[in-house]
Amino acid sequence: MKGYSLTLLAYLSLFGSCAGNTSSASTATEIAMPTAAEAPKPIKLHLTLVDNNFGDKAKMALTLVNTASEPLPATGWKLFFNGFAPSFPSAGQMQGGHVNGDLQYLQPGSSFRAIAPGDSATVEIGYRRVRNRTDFPIGFYLVFDNKPATAIPVELTVDKRDVFAKSDQQLAEWIYEQNEAIKTLSADKLTKVFPTPASYRETGQSFALTKQTGIVADNEFISEAAVLANALTPVLGSKPTIKSQAASQSITLRKKAGLAPEGYELQIDANGVMLSATTRAGMFYAVQSLKTLLPPGASATSGSVSLPGMVVQDAPRFPYRAFMMDVARNFQPKTEVLKVLDVMGLYKINTLHLHFSDDEGWRVEMPSLPELTTVGGTRSYSPGQKQSILPSYGSGPDATNTSGTGYYSKADFVEILRYASDRHITVIPEIESPGHARAALRAMDARYERLTQAGNKAEAERYLLRDLADKSKYESVQNFTDNVIDVSLPSVYNFMERVVDDLRAMYKEANAPLQTIHFGGDEVPAGVWQKSPSVQRLIAQNATVKSADDLWQYYFGRVNEIVKSRGLYLSGWEEAGMKKVMQNGRMRWMPNPDFAGQNFHLNVWLNSPGSGAEDLAYRLANAGYKVILTPVTHLYLDLAYTQSSDEAGQYWGGYVDIDKPFYFIPYNYLRNLKDDRTGKRINPALIKGRERLTAAGRANIVGMESPLWSEKILSTDQLEYKLFPKFLGVAERAWAADPAWATETNEAKSEQLYSLAWSEFINVVSQRELPRLDTYAGGFVYRVPTAGAKVINGKLMANTQFPGMTIRYTTSGTEPTASSPVYTGPINASGTIKLKVFTPAGRSSDTVTITSE
Repeated sequence: MKGYSLTLLAYLSLFGSCAGNTSSASTATEIAMPTAAEAPKPIKLHLTLVDNNFGDKAKMALTLVNTASEPLPATGWKLFFNGFAPSFPSAGQMQGGHVNGDLQYLQPGSSFRAIAPGDSATVEIGYRRVRNRTDFPIGFYLVFDNKPATAIPVELTVDKRDVFAKSDQQLAEWIYEQNEAIKTLSADKLTKVFPTPASYRETGQSFALTKQTGIVADNEFISEAAVLANALTPVLGSKPTIKSQAASQSITLRKKAGLAPEGYELQIDANGVMLSATTRAGMFYAVQSLKTLLPPGASATSGSVSLPGMVVQDAPRFPYRAFMMDVARNFQPKTEVLKVLDVMGLYKINTLHLHFSDDEGWRVEMPSLPELTTVGGTRSYSPGQKQSILPSYGSGPDATNTSGTGYYSKADFVEILRYASDRHITVIPEIESPGHARAALRAMDARYERLTQAGNKAEAERYLLRDLADKSKYESVQNFTDNVIDVSLPSVYNFMERVVDDLRAMYKEANAPLQTIHFGGDEVPAGVWQKSPSVQRLIAQNATVKSADDLWQYYFGRVNEIVKSRGLYLSGWEEAGMKKVMQNGRMRWMPNPDFAGQNFHLNVWLNSPGSGAEDLAYRLANAGYKVILTPVTHLYLDLAYTQSSDEAGQYWGGYVDIDKPFYFIPYNYLRNLKDDRTGKRINPALIKGRERLTAAGRANIVGMESPLWSEKILSTDQLEYKLFPKFLGVAERAWAADPAWATETNEAKSEQLYSLAWSEFINVVSQRELPRLDTYAGGFVYRVPTAGAKVINGKLMANTQFPGMTIRYTTSGTEPTASSPVYTGPINASGTIKLKVFTPAGRSSDTVTITSE
C-alpha cells in the first residue's frame, strides 16, 4: 500500500473524527485549564518509517520544519510525545528520555544546529518495530525552557512508505483463502432470532403486523410492553396501544410460571404473537427477540410487516454475560455509554463492567472526594503536574481534549445506572487497585497539599494513598514509576470505604442493583513497597505479614471485609485470587486457598499459548473461585482484527476478528487455542497436559466477559469499529448453548459441522444484523472487512467475508469509490489493482492493494 500519509487530526482519529467526540457539560464535565490552542506553532513534524528491520528496531526519519518567523534554537526546548522510548543512531543530533507512563521527550543534542525560518532538519531515530499504524508516536507538543508554563501542540504527518506492501498483500491472500470456506445462504434458510435460541422452529404461519395491531400485557410487564411499543412505532408509523385485556390479532405479553430466570417463549401464528416469561428480564429478552424479527431499517412506508411463523423456547447458557467498557484510559461521553447500553440490551448482554479508574483517569465523580475527578479526570501539561495528570495516549497538552479529559458527574452516573436497569443490565464499578492507580494517587496528593496548606494536617492525611517517605523503585508494565497504592497505610482503607459508600449512595438514588464492586488487582510490578517505612511498621506489628509479598493477601483480605460488611461480594482480576509461592526454587503465582470458597469473582484473562497459564481459568475454578472467562486470545476486543499495517489496535495478545469469539468453547477452550500472538498456528503439544475443568470447577464458571480497553480508542467511531462486528460473536457464544461442532469428538466431523455453522452465522451477521446496526440507536460505525484477494493463473480473484457486500476496484492506482467498477469475477492481474468492500448502505473498508508483474 503506497502513499500512506496522515495529518495529525487524521492520525489521532485513525478512522473516526476525534473532533466529533463532543458532549455536553453534564456528560463530560469541563474543567477550566490554561490552553495552548492559540499559541503560535513554530514547527511542523514529518515522520517517515525508513526501515522496519534496523537491527532489532525500526529506523525513522523525523523532519522538523520551522514554520515560525524566528530561528528554532539549537538548545532550550523539549519535544514531548506519547509512545515508546526512542534511541539515536547518529550521536549528538538528538537525545531524549522517559517522563512517566508512555510520555517521552526529545531535545536537541550537542551537534544539533538552529533551524532558520522556512528551513528544515532531519534526524534519525531508532524506535520499536512497527506492526500497524497505532505503533507510531503520537501527541507531540513543544515546551521552551524559558516558557515552561506554555505547551504548544505540534502538527505531525506520518509516511510508512512501502515497508509493508509485501506482507499486506500476503495477508490479502490468506484472507481470500479463509473467505472461500464461507457459502452464501438464502435469507429464508437463516435463523431469524439472534443470538441463536435454545429451540427454534418455523411453522410457515406468518402474522401481518399493521397499525391496527395492539399490545396486550399483564400488569407486571407494562414496562416491557412500552419498550416494544416504542420499537414498533417507526415501523408502523404510530405507537401501538397497550391494553390489559385479551384481544385478537395482537401481541400478548403474559406471565408463565416455571421458566428460567431469563428465559422466555415466543410463538407467532396467523392469529397474533404470544410472548411468555416468568420474570421481567425474561420478557425483556422476548421483546428483543421479536425486535430482531423486524426487517433491518424497516419504516412505515409499506403499511405492514410480515412476521414469520415460529415457536421459540429460549434461555441463556450463562447467567453472567458482560461487556467491559474502559472509559478511564480514554474517555467516552455519556451519550456513547447510553448507546452501548441500548445495543447490549438488544443482544442480551446483561452486565456492564465499567472500568472507570486507572493510571490515566478517574471518570466518576465521588461527592466526598472532588479531586478524584477535578484532578484525576483531567489530562494536560503543566510544569508541576499538581492540578492534572500527565498527557497519555496522544491526548496532548490541552485539557480540552475530550479523550483525555472528562468525567461523569453524580447526576450523569445515576442516569447511566437507571438507563442500564431499564434494560435489565447490571453495572459493576471498578476501583482499580492497588496498581493502575496513578490518577487516584495524584488526586489524593492534591487533596493532601490543599488541606496541609490550610493547616488541617489530620484531614489531609485521612485519605492519603502513599507513604511520603517511601523510596521504593519500580516500573509498571505501562512504564509508570508511581502508580501503586501503599496498602500498609490505614488511610488507604478510609479511602476505599469512602469511595464504596459514595458508590452505594448513587446506586441507591438510582434504585439500581449493586451486588459487587470490582477492585482490580492486576499488574503490580516487582519492587513496590520494599522501602516503605509504613510497610516496615506493619511487618513489625502484624505477625501474618512477614514480607512485602504478603501485603497482597493482606490488602484483599481487608478490602473483602469492607464489601462483606456492606452485603456485597468482591470481584477482581485473576491475581486477586492468587499468591506467591516458592516452588522448585522459584517464586510462582498459585491459586490462594485462603480466599477460595468465599464467593470471590475473578476475571481470568491470561491464557496465551506458551505462557504456562493457558489453563489458569480452570485451575482457579477447580480451586473454588467463581470464574468469569475473559481470555485475551478470544475475547479482547481492543486487539487488532488482522495483521494488516493499516489496521488499528493492540496485538500483544494476538489478533481477534469475529471468528475468535465464535469458535470459543467456554468449557473446553484448550481445544481451540489455535494461534500464538503473532497469528501463527501453535503446536498442540504446547498445551498438552494442562489442567482440565472438573465437575465442581464447571459449576464455578459463572459466565463470559469481553473487554474493550481504550488505549488506542480516541473517539466514539473508533470504539464502535472495535466493538462490531466481533461483539456479535461474543453475544452468540455467551447466550447460545454449545453448538454441535463444539461437542463432537471426531475432529473431521467437527470441522465439517463448524464450517456449516460458521457460514450460517456469517450470513446472519451480514444479511440481518449489520444492516440493523446501520440504524439501530442512531447507527454504529462497525468495521467493514477488507477484501480477500489472490492472483491465480494470471487472474485476480477476490472475495469478502460477508455475503451481500460489494467489492469495487480500480486499475489506475486511484482509490476505489462508490462509482468504481464492481468486481464480479476474475480480472487480468497486471500492474496495481486496488480493492474496497462496500456495504449496501455505502460504507467502505480499508483499501487492499495488489501489485503484480
